[in-house]
This record gives sequence, structure tokens and C-alpha cells, in this order.
Amino acid sequence: MASWFYASEGKQQGPFPDGQFRDLIAQGVVRPDTLVWTEGMAGWQKAAEIPGLVGGGAPPMIPAGGPPMMGGGGYGGAAGGSLTADFSAFGLLGRSIVFVIGILLVIPAPWVTVWFYKYITSHIQVPGRPNFGFAGQPMDIWWALMANALLTYAGATGISFAPLLAVIANAFLAWVILRWIVANLTSNGERLPLSFQGSAIGYVGWYLLMMISTITIIGWAWVIAFWMRWNCRNIEGTRREVAFNGSGWQILWRSVVFSLACSLLIPIPWMLRWYGRWFVSQFALVDRGAAARAY
Repeated sequence: MASWFYASEGKQQGPFPDGQFRDLIAQGVVRPDTLVWTEGMAGWQKAAEIPGLVGGGAPPMIPAGGPPMMGGGGYGGAAGGSLTADFSAFGLLGRSIVFVIGILLVIPAPWVTVWFYKYITSHIQVPGRPNFGFAGQPMDIWWALMANALLTYAGATGISFAPLLAVIANAFLAWVILRWIVANLTSNGERLPLSFQGSAIGYVGWYLLMMISTITIIGWAWVIAFWMRWNCRNIEGTRREVAFNGSGWQILWRSVVFSLACSLLIPIPWMLRWYGRWFVSQFALVDRGAAARAY
């Protein structure tokens, strides 16, 4: 069954099942000049231009390419828009606790990882990508997920490995997992044509730099900001580019507030949601090259 979206006051509304959407048309909520979109359309169009929806009209000209991104700057315009998240305080906390326990137990790691990522992506709204989700399966890269969990378990229990080799191995596994995550992102149940093209050597280098930067007490925040931008520049396969807008200073002061508040225990659920929502909102879809010009 088709799911419909419509634009109201510059924001995307939906999805609505076909029957409910036609009720909105009958009620006058969706008018002939309202911009609408459903899977299979190349872009946002006025409802009156779609044959059989609200009236007559010639079949629209369908341009090449996928549907335009929708954001604060309009429909199909230069601005794609920032991502948003609607995590609930206890929902995110509860799943985070189960995720950590599953990783420490090692064997459940592939299952709890997929379960956790499905929850996270289902609560993130991406401009122009309705019903954002994750299609990865536990057995896709079970070896990487379990090896990563084993190293995490070893660190948590104090089991000694060669420190540098363990860090490099963990960084490589994180690179494998990131490639898997990007390749399995979906919209409306269909995999997006995305891939992560950053090299393993580059990723390990950033990982090591982040570890070393902790010596400076505050420098790690700026390393993370630039690392996130490097990751975003290496996501390919779409007309738009993913950008990270957070600065080192923003990451630092929010991390300090988060840590201090969590030391009181009671605020943990709300602080985790606050930090998670902010971090997601720092990712945005922009025209290719716009992120490079901004920095």
C-alpha cells in the first residue's frame, strides 16, 4: 500500500496510508496546490498534477534522478536540511544498557548490535528519506562484531593484550562495521545506494589520533569533529552530501555537562537523550561541495 507525504509550512508531514491521505484531501487539508510525494515519484509535485489524486491534469514530466531532499530551504533546493531524532529518555537508556551487556557477553553481540541499530535509525528523521531504517542482519559480519565485542570485554575485565595491536585491531573492526552500517541504511524498506569509501588506513589513523589526543585533556573533542567530517566526506552514492556541522567546542562543553550530570545518576536518561538528539542534529544533507566550501 502506498504511503504519502505532503508539505505544510515548509515541513514534511507523513507518511500517511493511501486511504488516510485521501481523507486529508477530502477534508481540504491537502489542497490541489499542496506539494506531495510518494515512493516512485522523482520529486515533489502539486497534488493537482498527479492524475487521479485530486482532479484532472496532464501527467507530469518526470526528471531523471531520485526524489529531492526536503529541508528548511525548500523542496529540491540547495539546502537539504539537518537530521533530527525523537529518542525517548528511557527507551534510549534501556536499549543502551542491553547493548552494552550484550557486547560484554560477546556471543550475543551480532544480535544486540542489529537490534540496537534498528532502534536508532527508526528514530532518526532524514530529509527526503521517509521511514529511515537499517537492514543489516546479525550474520552479515558476525566475525567483526564478535571480535570487536571480545576486545571490548578484554578491556573491561583488564585482560592484557599488546596495547597498540589491540587498538589497531579495534580501529580496523570499527571501520568494517561502519562500512556495513552505511551499506545497510534504508528508506521505505529499500536500501539506499550508499557506501563508505574511506580507507582502512585513514580510519585507523584517525582512531589513533583520537586516542593520543586524550593526553591534551580537551583536544580529543576537535579530533572527533574533524574525524566526523572525514567520515561524512567519504560517504558516496547519493546526489547530496552528508556534512557534520558540530565544532570541537560544542562537543567539549556538552560532553563535560553530560559527564557531570550523569555523575548524579538520576539525570542519566534525560542527558543521554539530550546529547544523542544534539549529536544527530549536527549531521545534514547538503549539495555536494557545499560542506568543503563551509570549512
